[in-house]
Amino acid sequence: MQARMKNPALVVPDAMASLQAVNTAIEKSGLPPKIGALVHLRISQINGCGVCLDLHRFFAKKVGETEERALTVAGWRDVPYFTEPERAALALAEAVTRLSDRADAVPDAVWNEAARHFDEKTMGALLLSISMTNVWNRLNVSTRQVAGEVAWK
Repeated sequence: MQARMKNPALVVPDAMASLQAVNTAIEKSGLPPKIGALVHLRISQINGCGVCLDLHRFFAKKVGETEERALTVAGWRDVPYFTEPERAALALAEAVTRLSDRADAVPDAVWNEAARHFDEKTMGALLLSISMTNVWNRLNVSTRQVAGEVAWK
């Protein structure tokens, strides 16, 4: 496999710094890092982004995520390893990632369950985290970035 081009965030001047600034703001928001890691993994699974899956497995481990939970996040509804807030975040992440899959893209039940577990600041950070993961997935998948070729390990 060969990339079609360099990642656009590296090609467009100042783009990488801007994207990293949003990620830094998310990290400072109070959103639990393990929730962020699980959300990143699940969204990248949905979008088929090998580069991001490769990256986020290292980030998940770095924040103390277990291999058991990382490997079963795709089946989060059917395994007992996730807390209610994590399940709410994962449901929201799936809904926001799959906007065109239903008429009511983010149903009130999904939103309300997430809002029950996160205050406005952490809910905002969660939504930004979901959105940024989708941005990275779309950049990497469309340009066919190759997993394992980036030095983040």
